[in-house]
Amino acid sequence: MPTTREVRAVFSNSDWSEQPYAESDGVKLTKARYVNDYRGDVEGRSVTESLMVYRTDGRVTFVGLERFEGRVLGRAGTFVVHSEGEYRDGVAESRGRIVPGAGTGELRTLTGEATYRAVHAAEHAVVFQLAFGD
Repeated sequence: MPTTREVRAVFSNSDWSEQPYAESDGVKLTKARYVNDYRGDVEGRSVTESLMVYRTDGRVTFVGLERFEGRVLGRAGTFVVHSEGEYRDGVAESRGRIVPGAGTGELRTLTGEATYRAVHAAEHAVVFQLAFGD
């Protein structure tokens, strides 16, 4: 079994677009596309497609698929993270899992999870628990 390692990075959002597709009685559903730039142990760029529901209690629940391209600990390739989370009281919290079989290049065997807690700021910290299967 591969050894899991904690990997840290920061990301900033360089593009965001969000479009509503349903709204009724104070509940709004949207689809968002955003780009994140990473630096640290994880270096590169990702594009995320996310579905969101703005709830009547003021919270936002979201799910998404994020495709990252770049380097992790010096290894190049791509991987995909399936994430879910919630935004409330000015803070977004998310947990994601790397999708098995969706990596390429030197990241094709990458497995693990990612967590972040973000407030309205220019950069956000993310912590990965990662392992390489080779």
